[in-house]
Parts: sequence; C-alpha cells; structure tokens
Amino acid sequence: MKKVLVTGAAGFVGFHYARALCAAGYDVLGIDNLNDYYDVALKQARLDELAPLDNFTFEKLDLADRTGMAAFFAAHSPDIVVNLAAQAGVRYSIDHPHAYVDSNLQGFVNVLEGCRHNDVEHLIFASSSSVYGANTTLPFSTDQNVDHPISLYAATKKANELMAHTYAHLYGLPCTGLRFFTVYGPWGRPDMAAYGFTKALYDGAPINVFNHGDMLRDFTYIDDIVEAMMRLVDRVPGADPLSAAPYHLYNIGNNSPEKLMDFIEILERATGRTANKNMMEMQPGDVYATYADTDDLARDIGFKPSTSLKNGVEAFVAWYKVYHGLNDE
Repeated sequence: MKKVLVTGAAGFVGFHYARALCAAGYDVLGIDNLNDYYDVALKQARLDELAPLDNFTFEKLDLADRTGMAAFFAAHSPDIVVNLAAQAGVRYSIDHPHAYVDSNLQGFVNVLEGCRHNDVEHLIFASSSSVYGANTTLPFSTDQNVDHPISLYAATKKANELMAHTYAHLYGLPCTGLRFFTVYGPWGRPDMAAYGFTKALYDGAPINVFNHGDMLRDFTYIDDIVEAMMRLVDRVPGADPLSAAPYHLYNIGNNSPEKLMDFIEILERATGRTANKNMMEMQPGDVYATYADTDDLARDIGFKPSTSLKNGVEAFVAWYKVYHGLNDE
C-alpha cells in the first residue's frame, strides 16, 4: 500500500484524514510542530487516538525547518503528500503576520521541494475559502478571479495555490488544491465558532456575534471533508486547460450557506442553553458570506458534502460533552 505523508497530523482535519487513511490501509506518516496557537493538549489527545494504529507513525517536525524537512523526505520517501499544516485563522493574522510567512510560505516551499526531489506522485494541499476575499458573486467558483484577498491568511493561501501551480508546470508535480469552507465537527479547533460558542454556552459566558449576526457561512461537516479527500487521494489531476500543468483546484463546501443566527439557534437547542449575545461590528478580514460551487467536485468524484447543519452540530456537541466530561445537569 502507498505511503502517505500528512502534515499537520495533530490538527483538526489532519487527524481525521490520517485516521481515515489508516482505516483504508495506507501507511501514514504524520508530522506536526505542535505549536501553541491553541491548546496543545487537544492536539496531543488527537495523536493519542492515532498512536495505537499499526500503520501510523508520527514525528514532531516544523515545516519551516528546511534541513529537517529535506532529511525527512529523503529518509521516508512518501508516495503521496497531503499538506494540511498551516498557521490558521483570519483574525490572528492581523496581529501575527510572521507566523503565516514562516509556516504558510516558507514551510510550503519546503514541502514543494521535498516533493520535487523525492519523486512524489501527488501533492494535495489545503487552501481556503478565504481566498475569495472581496468577491461578491455567489456561489464562489474556482473559475473566479481571486486577486483581492482581505487578510494575510488569505493571501498566503492564494500564494500556496500559485506556488503549487508553478511546481506542477516546471517539474510536472501533480498538485490538487482544496478550498475548504468553514469546517466543523468533533475534535474541532477551539478558535472556530462551533467550539468557541459551545464553550461559552456551557460556561455561561457571552458570545461575540459579528456584523450583528448578519452573516452567511457554508458550514461543512468534517466527515464530508474527509470523504471528498479520500476520493481524491489517488486521483492525479489531468492537464490544466490553460497551462497544461497537472493541477486542479476544488471547493469543498456544503453548497448551502446558513445564517449565523440560525447556527447559534441550533447550538442553543443542542446544548439546552441560551446564548448571551454580544452584538458587534464586522471584524476586519471577515467576509459577509461564503458559498461553495461544488459542481466540479461532484462531476469528478461523484460526491458532494450533504451533512445537515443540525446533524453536524449535534454530533459536535455530543463529542464536546464527552471530551470535557460534561453532563446535562
């Protein structure tokens, strides 16, 4: 079975994907720098879930470590690389720009170079719906121009797409980029709305509701993300129609934008608690709406995300209660 390197294996998507790959019989190499952007204990708990799997191995490694990354690729020679490691978060990028340059730019070059020099068959890399930036034409399509990012995080993700295309063109490295739309679910990130709002509800703390709740998000459940990625892992992209490079971009979203206030109401019902809402202005770097056009995903792999927000939120809350040892009393 093929050997798959998953960067960011202790992260939210990386953990779920590594587990799915192992279940499918792949030999999975996981790396992560275990930084403290959010609670390292959660990252370690994810790794503890992966550790018993016979076909999973882990090494603590930072993508920005040029020498370490080159040595890792040379020692392990992965067949497929899935780059999910990145400094995440739109809001954090406003005050911590260098973290994004180190991880998302320098780190990504090290991944690309590792692939180039070690005959990697396929690079799959995480992009983000944030690349659509100031675009207002909905739904967002990968055919749209995305030259107007409104956060440094988005700019680095757009840069990743350009960098990958360059390597696909120059060196024939097959690259598939995935623009994720508001991923949520069990083992999710504490800086995301589902986790942060749920914690506030159980703690009796207020939640910050930006743009006075007038926002739309294409919430995408983690299992749908993983299913799409499993169908893409061995699907090497064909020639790009413009450049002929082996390169393709996909949106992975639910194709069903939800009102932020409806999301909060579903969380309230799932937790049995009422939110104390702190209505605020739009946060710098945020967009009003996200909405994924997933036609090409459905065409190419016969799948589109479809988990309802209600079912997904209920599954997240159930996990949250178990993880934090809560009950409904």
